[in-house]
Amino acid sequence: MDDVSHLPAEPWALEKTEPGPDLILFHSRYDTVRNPRNTKALRAIVLESPDWVNVVALTPENKVLVVRQYRFGTRSATTEIPAGLIEPGEAPAHAAARELAEETGYTTADWTPTGWIDANPAFLNNRCYLWLARNVVKTLPTHQDETEEVFLDIMTEEQVRAEIVSGRMRNTYSLIGLSRVFDLRYASLPY
Repeated sequence: MDDVSHLPAEPWALEKTEPGPDLILFHSRYDTVRNPRNTKALRAIVLESPDWVNVVALTPENKVLVVRQYRFGTRSATTEIPAGLIEPGEAPAHAAARELAEETGYTTADWTPTGWIDANPAFLNNRCYLWLARNVVKTLPTHQDETEEVFLDIMTEEQVRAEIVSGRMRNTYSLIGLSRVFDLRYASLPY
């Protein structure tokens, strides 16, 4: 007999919330919750972060815009798709267009949402909204934040796949965003 439950997980009762340290990019909090299985209390840490957007941007020739930049967490240069934080009060669609323009100088009126994902529901409370931008063209200069040094590259789908296979493109959000778009060519998603 297996001990696999086919019932959905129940929410844990929230008993108390306490603020934790401000970590600049994140605010932290401690939630005391009760496990419904064994009634034991647990003090869980939650990192509160703004929602994000990631953009798969395709030129009229169906080439993919990618950005290369240094990332502090891994202390390495990465290959990613354009992305960034959603500003307070900003709609995800506006943030996607803004981030694409700021990082690449490319714009378009042809936008398709491809869904959203939980960043890491184990300890993060934010979402990452995924977008497809078709027929992007260079119309603006880039506008990078003081904390950025972003380099643009334009690749074929095959070149992007080679970046993934070689391990040069490892950013989870980028991989999921690209997967959604490449899969859209063969089946429509319910978003």
